[in-house]
Amino acid sequence: MRKPNSKRGLVVEVRDDNINVALRKFKRKMDDSGKLIEVVARQFYEKPTTERKRKAGAAKSRWKKKLREQQLPKKLY
Repeated sequence: MRKPNSKRGLVVEVRDDNINVALRKFKRKMDDSGKLIEVVARQFYEKPTTERKRKAGAAKSRWKKKLREQQLPKKLY
């Protein structure tokens, strides 16, 4: 019986020697957890002003995309 350990991380069991299925499950768990994105973000220091500008730019582009999707096609009006 294993002792519960909070530092184990993501666990995927390999069943029937099928490593491909286990690898797909592991990749899906990594994407869902967001740990890889966090590691990439922490790789280099980002100044607070740069982070704010990046987030504001992303919000602006999301807003523009939302407005583009709501417009009618040019030939219909």
